[in-house]
Amino acid sequence: MVKNVGKTDRIIRIIVGLVIIGIGIYYKSWWGAIGIIPIITGSLGWCPAYLPFKINTNKS
Repeated sequence: MVKNVGKTDRIIRIIVGLVIIGIGIYYKSWWGAIGIIPIITGSLGWCPAYLPFKINTNKS
């Protein structure tokens, strides 16, 4: 598994994931659980959705 998510992209994904979870908690909705996906992809540095489009934001 080659990393295809760059540093800035990873930070943005983690922040967006936390915001989604926070909104889900605020509105008492299970939809906030979707925020786990960007947190996981940001933590791993690998996004399966980038593969078919051959996107790579990792500079190294």
